[in-house]
Formats: sequence, C-alpha cells, structure tokens
Amino acid sequence: MHGFTGEHGPGQRPGGWWRGAPFGPSRPAVPWRSSLVIAVVQLVGTGFAAHKQPDRMDLGPAAAVLLLAGPALLLMRHRRPGTVVVGTAAVTMVYLAAGYPYGPVFFSVVVACVTAVAAGRRVAAWSALGLLWGSHLLIGHWLYRWLPPDGDGPVDWGQELVITAWAMAIVAASELVRVRREQWARERAEREAAARRRADEERLRIARELHDVLAHSISVINVQAGVGLALLDQDPEQARTALTTIKAASKEALGEVRQVLDTLRTSGSGAPGAAPRSPAPGLDRLEELTGQAADAGLAVRVEAEGVRTALPPGADLAAFRIVQQALTNIVRHSGSRNARVLLHYAPGELELRVDDDGPATGDGATGGGNGLVGMHERAAALGGTVEAGPRPDGGFRVRARLPFKGGRETP
Repeated sequence: MHGFTGEHGPGQRPGGWWRGAPFGPSRPAVPWRSSLVIAVVQLVGTGFAAHKQPDRMDLGPAAAVLLLAGPALLLMRHRRPGTVVVGTAAVTMVYLAAGYPYGPVFFSVVVACVTAVAAGRRVAAWSALGLLWGSHLLIGHWLYRWLPPDGDGPVDWGQELVITAWAMAIVAASELVRVRREQWARERAEREAAARRRADEERLRIARELHDVLAHSISVINVQAGVGLALLDQDPEQARTALTTIKAASKEALGEVRQVLDTLRTSGSGAPGAAPRSPAPGLDRLEELTGQAADAGLAVRVEAEGVRTALPPGADLAAFRIVQQALTNIVRHSGSRNARVLLHYAPGELELRVDDDGPATGDGATGGGNGLVGMHERAAALGGTVEAGPRPDGGFRVRARLPFKGGRETP
C-alpha cells in the first residue's frame, strides 16, 4: 500500500515548498503527514481555546471525533476534492451546532476549500463555504434557542463580521492558489514546448547538413563511377582518374558526416566548452567546391562584386551550402556543363546567384526535391530568402539573399 508511505507517490519528483503543501497539486499518494498535522492543530488548539470559553460545551469524546473527522476526510482531498470540501463543511457545521468552543476547527475547511478550487471544483468549494457561513448565521441568531449550551445567547454581530472577513480571505487565497497553479502549468507547458521545438530544429539542421553533404558527394561519385565504367577498357588512365576522384569525394563526405555527428554528440552531451573538432565549411572553400564540380564534368565560373566581407559563421555556412546544393542540382538534373556563381557583397547582406544554361534532364527539374527546401530553410533561419526557377532565356537560376551582422572587410 504505497499510498501510506508519504506525501509523494513513487512516480513523482519531490521538490519545492508547493509540492509539500497541504493543498498542492493532485497526487496519487495519500497526504497523511499534512492531515496528521492538521488533526494535532485542531485538537490541541481547540483545547487551549476552550479555556477562554467556559460558557461553551465541554470537550469530550464526541467533540474529539468531530475534530478528527475533518482531517480524516482530508486524506482523500486529492482524489475527491469536491466531496471532501462538502464533508468538512458539514462536520464543522455539526461541531458548531453542538455548542463546542470556537477554535481551529475551521482549519480543515480552509485546506479542503483551497484544494478544491485549485483542482477546478469551484462550485463545490463555494457551495460548501456558503453552506457553512449560512449555517453559522442561523445557529448564531435563531437556532441557538434550541441548541446547546443552555442559556446561550445570539452571536455578536462584530464576531459575524470577523467570520465573514475570514470567509472572504479563504475565497481570495483559494483563487490566488488556483491562478498561481495555472500559471505554473502554463510555464511548464511552454518550457516543454520550447524544448521540443529546439530538438526539432536541431534534428532539422542535422538532416539538412547530412542531405547537403551526401547529395553533393554522392552526385560526384555517381558521375565519376559512370565515367570510370565507360572508360575502364578504352582508357584505363582516365578510369583511374575517375576512381581517384571517387576516393577523394568519399573521403571528404565521410569527414563532413563525421563532423556533423560530432556536433550532434557534443550538443547532446551538454559538456561545457565542448566544440566541433574542425570548423564548419564556408565560402573560403568555394575553390575546392568548384574543383569537385569540375571533376564531375561541370565548369564553374565564380565572380564577386562589391567589397568582399568575412561573413559570420552561420551566414558563411549557409552561403556555402546553398552554392553547393545549387551546383549539385545542376550536376544531377541539368544538361548544361557550365555554371556561373555570382557573389554580390552589400553592407549587411550577401546576394548569391547560381545560373546554368539547361536544359533539364529526364530525372527531374533542376533544383527539385529536398535541396530547394533546405536552401529556403537555411536562408529563412537568417532572415533571408531564396528564389529558384527557370530563366526567361532558358536555363535555371537560384538567387539567395542572406542578411548578416558583424561582418568585416577582407583583403
């Protein structure tokens, strides 16, 4: 019976004063510790209060049963908050009707009321509180003639004002607890949603990196494998060159894939100071990229306009990957063997333009598939845009606009 082992169930994480409070969030465990404390407070406190109320009924076994009935009901307050708040109010009403001394007998009603409101049982809580308050008015100003103790008189209206003020305080405290609990629930849900969003963004980033790396390298390998097979018997030396290119492309692909996986492993470990062991690629590797395209049979001419600027790492990587993907699409989907890359530097912005003369080959339109989606996502992450489509004079064009901050001029 794990319910009687403490305030927290086996599947819960203790922590914070709220989780141990007598009117905390709903939990499967039976709150016997806080209920026991309330029982002691009501018994001992009422005993002390009785000394100053000699005109009330003497405390006896019946009074003790009523004083313990409220805390006993509180054991079920997390499972049946509406029933418990009505039950504690009824027990307290019977206690007052029996003419016993005033004291902390209301403690059980307060805890039950706050718990019920926090659990969403507001109608039951206010009904129980209204029933108790109305019963006290009836007992104190009308039914006292027929109820013990003998010779009792009406309750002073000043005392009624105090009781009314206490009832209003209970209402305010209950609503405050409810609002605060809902606020904590919203904050927890927002934190969980933000964590899921960050995880989704990280998975998308890694998928994008792997797509760009593998699509480019495998395209080069595919072209060179076809060349090698075609020339294996006729021109072994040329076939050897193709195989050498395949080896270099596969080695580079493995290195970049390893780098992406190292980044994933580093971000997952959360180790302070951890960083990728090699820098992310950027436009400084553009010459290497055009060399690989040349090995695949695509001649690339690179032009630059404006004052060349060293880009921040994020923009530099995005620019490199967009050019890489555009050239990969030309190798895979275009019949053109020539391409032009234009880098236009402006203050706080880089414009990329990659053109080929087409036409598109039979395995898809130039720039189709996930490659264009990845380009748009990379640019959008920086607040930029990507446009891709056929040119009016034939061929295909990819144009990207990448804003950046903190760049510096380079010689």
